[in-house]
Amino acid sequence: MAGRHGHGVDAVSHPVVEVRDLQYTYPDGNPALRGLSFSVAQGETVAIVGANGAGKSTILLHLNGCLMPQAGTVRIGDFPLSKRTLPDVRRTVGMVFQDPDDQLFMPKVQDDVAFGPLNLGLPADEVDRRVMHALSIVGAAHLKDRPPYRLSGGEKRAVAIASVLSMSPTILVMDEPTSNLDPQARRRLIELLKTFEQTIIVATHDLDMAFDLCARTIVVKEGRILTDGPSREILQDAVLLVAGHLERPLRLQGCPVCSPPG
Repeated sequence: MAGRHGHGVDAVSHPVVEVRDLQYTYPDGNPALRGLSFSVAQGETVAIVGANGAGKSTILLHLNGCLMPQAGTVRIGDFPLSKRTLPDVRRTVGMVFQDPDDQLFMPKVQDDVAFGPLNLGLPADEVDRRVMHALSIVGAAHLKDRPPYRLSGGEKRAVAIASVLSMSPTILVMDEPTSNLDPQARRRLIELLKTFEQTIIVATHDLDMAFDLCARTIVVKEGRILTDGPSREILQDAVLLVAGHLERPLRLQGCPVCSPPG
């Protein structure tokens, strides 16, 4: 089985996520996904990249049942996604939304992190243990009594991740996790995610983060997969990136002053 830094060689035989011919059209008639298929193995780190409107967020919303397939299938571990399996899928997949304010709505940080475990019906001492463990993982235990609206952007992101970790998911799905973070908070987040054992699937415009964090990158264009392979190959392929309306990570572009063209 592929490990943290392996490519998805074993994803076909041992997938924890399996998407087959997924299609989705929004109510306004805009087709977001046009028959898209991929598998992810346990322990993989996968970036899903593409231009605005390519379908990245729509894919993620299917992975924890916020959206249901109109055609095709999504399987999470042993569970084919359906209304009946939704509780099992959501225990398996933790979703971190692009805007932390969509996840933080309680009076105190510790209440937000406790919300999921309480809804699982866990005893109070187990909920407390999970809350403090999740907050300590993201370095936010000192924020437990703070109201979320008083937090910085990086602190909100950390607490939103803790609110997902408290559910003990085996798969972590994140939509634009570095958006609106200052450089120091962004770097802290990337280093934190590198320590996680969970399978991680990230939709992002931050190709430098994809290069640093994810062994594998899936490029999506107009609701279809343009390519799927090792990040270090894909993110250095200028022709491929142009086809996907993307630019090479900044670190790979070179300095225009030190290395002028020609």
